[in-house]
Amino acid sequence: MNNNIHHPGAASRLWQNDDELFSIVRNELYTAVVGDIMDQMGLLRQFLPPQIQPLHSNMIVAGRAMTVLEADVITSPAAAGRNDVLAQPFGLMLEALDDLKKNEVYICSGASPSYALWGELMSTRAMQLGAAGAVVDGYSRDTKGILQLNFPTFSYGRYAQDQAPRGKVIDFRVPLEIRGVRIMSGDIVFGDMDGVCIVPQEAAAEVFARAIEKARGEKMVQQKILEGMSAGQAFKQFGIM
Repeated sequence: MNNNIHHPGAASRLWQNDDELFSIVRNELYTAVVGDIMDQMGLLRQFLPPQIQPLHSNMIVAGRAMTVLEADVITSPAAAGRNDVLAQPFGLMLEALDDLKKNEVYICSGASPSYALWGELMSTRAMQLGAAGAVVDGYSRDTKGILQLNFPTFSYGRYAQDQAPRGKVIDFRVPLEIRGVRIMSGDIVFGDMDGVCIVPQEAAAEVFARAIEKARGEKMVQQKILEGMSAGQAFKQFGIM
């Protein structure tokens, strides 16, 4: 996977690499406009469940998915089983965390929502590696520390119960599915205060080129409405509302 590909057509004039794309996404876009474009393209199931929200309303996450698969376990000496991964304190979680790359998002699912899947020390390591954020299909903890780091973290909310004796990472960089939303490593994860959407890697150039055009057009329409244009006139003239 080349994360710094040159995109064809209009997209190549808007950004040349992931750093430029994600800067535009964070500064100009919002999940609603990206979701609208995906709807128009027939990508109708791209939003993660609404329970997944930022720990602080000003947090924005934009990066490429690094998928992590978690599973509930019962930890006891008598239940070691045949899988060596389950004998490790966190399974493959430490390996997955250390494998994060610049502009990647740690996105984790598979566990029951009964313990925290993300915390402060994980955030600290992810920041050191240049990761863009964390999105977990469950809870996060160490909230005060994460907020002090201002590391973009999206979860069901705050809950201190630890994963160590309850869940383990069993694989990473594998396909995930969260409530019907398929996520592949390399897909783009974009989240703000209105939720988190997944942009498939193969559609990303078109989605973001069209979303940028729409977002910039909406600003123009808003200005026309402020100047007195009716909503009906604005939609008739610009096709945006």
